[in-house]
Formats: sequence, structure tokens, C-alpha cells
Amino acid sequence: METLRHHIGGNLIKGTSDRFSDVDNPATGEVTLRVPLATEGEVNSAVAAAREAFTGWAATSPLRRARVMFKFKALLDENMDAMAEIITAEHGKVHSDAVGSITRGLEVVEFACGIPHLLKGAFSDNVATGVDMYSMRQPLGVCAGITPFNFPAMVPMWMFPVAIACGNTFILKPSERDPSAANLMAELLAEAGLPPGVFNVVHGDKVAVDAILNHPDIAAVSFVGSTPIAEYVYQTGTASGKRVQALGGAKNHMVVMPDADMDQASDALMGAAFGSAGERCMAVSVAVAVGEAGDALMERLTPRAQTLKVGPGMDDKSEMGPLVTAQHLEKVRGYIDLGVEEGADLVVDGRGFTLQGYENGHFIGPSIFDNVTPEMRIYQEEIFGPVLSVVRMPDFDSALRIVNEHEYGNGTAIFTRDGDAARTFSNDCKIGMVGVNVPIPVPLAFHSFGGWKRSLFGDLHMHGPEGVTFYTKLKTVTSRWPTGIRQGAEYVMPVMR
Repeated sequence: METLRHHIGGNLIKGTSDRFSDVDNPATGEVTLRVPLATEGEVNSAVAAAREAFTGWAATSPLRRARVMFKFKALLDENMDAMAEIITAEHGKVHSDAVGSITRGLEVVEFACGIPHLLKGAFSDNVATGVDMYSMRQPLGVCAGITPFNFPAMVPMWMFPVAIACGNTFILKPSERDPSAANLMAELLAEAGLPPGVFNVVHGDKVAVDAILNHPDIAAVSFVGSTPIAEYVYQTGTASGKRVQALGGAKNHMVVMPDADMDQASDALMGAAFGSAGERCMAVSVAVAVGEAGDALMERLTPRAQTLKVGPGMDDKSEMGPLVTAQHLEKVRGYIDLGVEEGADLVVDGRGFTLQGYENGHFIGPSIFDNVTPEMRIYQEEIFGPVLSVVRMPDFDSALRIVNEHEYGNGTAIFTRDGDAARTFSNDCKIGMVGVNVPIPVPLAFHSFGGWKRSLFGDLHMHGPEGVTFYTKLKTVTSRWPTGIRQGAEYVMPVMR
């Protein structure tokens, strides 16, 4: 069986750890790869390589750094299908969805290609007699990204293209569940001309994470994952003096008003709830049906969910693939059991789904609960699977209230023809990303991605303008050139005149 290697300092490193994790094909359950779980020493080696590369890379002009990103983008385009096949084989999502996720990561690479413009500072001429003032953005040093299993290419590309284009070096610790996409990206970056040590991949688990969070030479850490781990990463990293952005969990609500186009809303819910088997931090897991919208939605959703095509990700006819691991499959099944115990109406039950020839795969069908209430755990907790909860509310105000009272504030949407309702909802909801008749409002690369409340720990969102701010530090210079006239020492606060 093949054993994956770390990518450190431009070399594939076997490592010295005697700990490994198996990677399987979620459609078949067959173990296909072993991934090494790094020691603290191997993380230290990656940091040393990144630190050594930083001086030269930071001194490289932004224009030359952008040209590497241009070449990387071209190579990603050429290798899109190969990357998607790797993701489907290790994550399970359907091939078309994998391609789409890579494309959304590629958009951030395209954004990073404009880094010379984005790093421009400000200049004020003659702020006082013979004195000029200007600011500049400079790189932080060694940065690290700790990324989740659900988007093994897209989420890393929300981090490292911006960090590297800004002049930093980078260490990626991908999920050990689907790690191969990270190595392919390292290979493509090297082919694009990125110097050794600027981008490194260290595979591992909590040992590697803790080594990253506590290493004194790592200046910044970006994280995406569950809220408990995000909070741990934020607290541990900031306690070590690092800049940290840690994106956590979600329970995204889609409010459907009675005046909405019900066919459009149903289509949106099907894709947003069951796409990628619900393993998305922007998946809609709660439909808030206002007034008579509840019955209209259920009439459309129930038969659609019952006929959803579930199958292996490389089958063109599949609309939803398997879950990532057998353990996660049992977790999702457990939440469906819990919903029944809590008294919600299980209208569509995906637990009994089987697929001939793929009996060992991690498959489950879509499930829909009706008449879910905010007191239920299936409403409160992130299931991260193809389970949709329908909550019925009598009016707009009560729908907005339950959206705002939930501890998560990642994404939300409202479907309506009423401009006043849409505007009020957009302004008054306490959520970081909002869609109006758009079910999954993921901002494009030239905006920034991030939630509110317990969906984000840290002050800055990911990629876009806030990504540039996160991966740089501001320096302001006040400059005066001597004229030959000396005024002597001054012992008072300088005042510009």
C-alpha cells in the first residue's frame, strides 16, 4: 500500500513517525493509502525550511510573486480533472461538485495574481514643512493553515495563495482523511516556479496541530473546522502570540416566505441541503417555513428527496455521494435516531439506503424532518450530513428571531418576492454571509468569507481584502531629509507644522 509523504523544503520526506492513518475510498470502504502522522520534530523541520526561504521570498518583488501565481493558475486549469478525481476518491463527493469546489479555490488564486495592486500603500506629501508620510504592507513571516476534510483543495486555496503572494512562506496541515490534494498542489506550485520552502505540506493529527500552534517562529495560523476545535486553535494560538483566524461550525437557516417562488425555493433547498452530502459549512440544514410556506415546501421536497440519485462520485448520474468515513456515517445516523426520539416528524428517512455493489461504502440517503423545534438537539447542533430540519414559524419576525438566537452565525438566506422583507432581513440578521434568493451565499474571492458569533474566532475574515490585511502588517514611515539647518534637540511631543 502506498504511503504518502510530507512535502518539506521542496522535497518529499518520508518522516520518522511510526504513526499512520488509513485513507479509504468512501464509495467502497477500501483502504487505498496510508498517511503519516507527523511528529513535532517534522513540524519543526517544515518551519525551519519555511523560515530559511522567507528572507528571499519576502524580498522578491510583488510582480514576480504574482507571476508564479499566474503559472500556478494555468497548471490548476490543466490538472482540474486529475485534482477532482483525487478529491472524489478520498472525500466521496461527486466529480462535478469537486470540480466546482476547485474552481472556487482557483478564483482566490486569480485574486492573488493582482497582489501588486493590493499591496499598494498610501502617501501623503508635505504633511509638515519638508516632511512626507507613507505606509506600506509587509509580510508576517512563516504562516500556517490547518484545513478540513470537506474541501481539501478549495479551503487551502482560500489561504496560501494570498499569504504567499503577500510575501509570506506557508505550512499546510491538511486533513488526514483526504490528504493527497495537498501534495498535488505542492507539486504544481513547484512547477510554477515557487522556490523550495515557500510552501510546505505536513500531514498529521493533533500532535502536528499543537506543534504548529506553539511554535515561536510561526506568525499566523488560519483554520477551518468545527467550533470546539476553532475555539481551541484560537485560544492556543493567540496565547502563543500568533495572529489567528479560526472559522468554526454552522447551522445555516433558509427562511422561506409565503410569497416566495416555491419551485425555486425547493430546488435551492435540495442543492443546499444535500449537495456534497451536507458536508459543507455553508450547507442549509434548517428551512424556516413561514406561514403557509411549510405545506407548499413539504409537498415539493418530499418526493424530490425520495428520488435523489445517491451513488459513487465518479458516476455521472449521481447527485449525492457517500459520507467521508464510516465513523461519520454512524454519527449522522445517530442524529437521525435522536431526532425521532425528540419527537420531530421524520418524513424522509435515509438510514435504510443501500447500494448494490457498494455495500461497504459510507452511503446514507437524504433525510427530512418536519415540525422541528428550537429546543431539539438536531436543531441546535451541526450534523454535517444530508439531514434537513424544517421549522415552521407563523410570521417574519419570529423567523428572524430564531435565526438571530442561534449560537452560530455563518450563513443564512431568505427566499421572497418582497423587497422590504429581504432588505430588513439582510440588515437585521446577525449572520456573516446572507443570500437573498441565493441559497449558498459564498462570497467571491474579491470579497471575504466568514461568519459571526461562534462561527468565527478572530477579527478578520478569509481571502479577499481582509485576507490581505490578515497576512500583512502595516508600517507607516514619517520622513524628513535634512536641509543643513540644525534646530537642536526637542524634548516635547513632536507637532507637525
